[in-house]
Parts: sequence; structure tokens; C-alpha cells
Amino acid sequence: MSKIAVITGATGGIGFAVAKRLGLDGYTVILNGIEDDMGAKRVEELTAEGITAEYYGFDVTKEEAVTENITKIGEKYGKIDTLVNNAGGLGGRQRFEEMTTDFYRFVMALNLDSAFFASRAAIPYLKKSDNPSIINYTSNAGWNAGGPGAGIYGTSKAAVHTLTRALAKDLAEYGIRSNAVSPGTIDTDFHKQIKSTKPEVFASWAKNIMLGRLGQPEDVAGVVSFLASKDAAFITAETIQIGGGQALGI
Repeated sequence: MSKIAVITGATGGIGFAVAKRLGLDGYTVILNGIEDDMGAKRVEELTAEGITAEYYGFDVTKEEAVTENITKIGEKYGKIDTLVNNAGGLGGRQRFEEMTTDFYRFVMALNLDSAFFASRAAIPYLKKSDNPSIINYTSNAGWNAGGPGAGIYGTSKAAVHTLTRALAKDLAEYGIRSNAVSPGTIDTDFHKQIKSTKPEVFASWAKNIMLGRLGQPEDVAGVVSFLASKDAAFITAETIQIGGGQALGI
């Protein structure tokens, strides 16, 4: 039976690169997103490369939708081998003095609630795998608290770091591993606005990275592939920095 990987937020950027890599690794990949047309297009692209792929459209911040769809996937395939909680984002910028409660709750839901909802729903099906794992996404902002206006983003990512370790403790008895990746500055649409409005600022970011370049989605996908594999069978509760040494500063 094929290995089953569920990747949230997988219709573009890092998420799609992860879906493609896991598909090439032999997984049946289940892509999630909220843009159904793009989801269908991505499935076509993967299928053209010989990858078995499906798309499930649902909002990862909505508890009932997450539970319903993850359960459908688990019941259809009888198991889930890898859950990649890729969905998340900055959500915008607001300083704490001016921050609305709605904005606070949205950013926390996008980054923390989504990982919790999907992980909780997947656990019964991860238990049926012979190499089950959950892979979350945190950020440098989880350690340095983010830049101006990104404080609640940093707070949410710090929470994901702790959630990852807590899941590892809670699920170790079932052989379910829980790890996280912490991408540095990756050249995706996440930075689209500043790339288009202040290209000189965007280009300068590479100067703060020890390896002298921005990351590519494939850099993250390769590490996710490793963490999902049996080569990482004795790794749990860890967070891997993927930033070219950016976290150390230069």
C-alpha cells in the first residue's frame, strides 16, 4: 500500500514543493488549500509527473472543516503516514497597542489552531502507519519575537514549537514522531509585497545569511522528506533550522 501524506496549505510556495518532493518519494499526496481552481491545477501538474495526488479544499482555521476532511482522508486510505502542517502565515502586521482582538485570534488560528486541529484529527490514522510522523512549521520569529508588527506571529510560532514537543511526548508510546522545521527567508510569495515594492531591501536580505543566498522551497522540501522518512526514525521533538545560518546573524 502506498504511503499517504497530507500537506496543508499545499497549493503554492513551500507547501507545493513539499507535496511534489513527497510525491516523488513515492507517497500518495493529499493537498489542502482554499483556492479550488489552483488545487485542481496543482493536482494536474503532479499527475503529469506520475505522482498520485488529490486535493481537499477547506479552511484550516475552521475546526469542523478540518476534522471532517482529515477524517475523510483517513477513512478512505485507512491510514495517514505523514501530516505536514504547512499552512500558516504572517496575516498582516499590527503593533500590540493597536492590535484588534480579531487580528490576534486570526493569526493564532492560522498558525497554532490549524496545526492542533489537523494533528488531533490525524492521530487515529497515524496510529495505523508503520512510520507515522507529524511535521510542523515554526520560525525564527518564534525565538526573536518577529519584527515590528509581527509580534503575535512570533508568539504563534513559539507556541507551535512547544506544541511540536508536547505532541512528541504525548504520542511517543504509539511510535508517532513529531518534529518541526523553521524556514529562514525563503523566496516565495510570502515576501511578494516587499519584493515588488522594495526590491533593493529584498535583495539585501541575502547579506544577513551566512551562506549568502535566500532559501528556495526545495531546500525546505528536502528536510521535510528526510523527517518523514525512516532515516529519521529515531528523531522526535526536534526543530531543524533551514536558513543558511541566518539564525546566528553575521
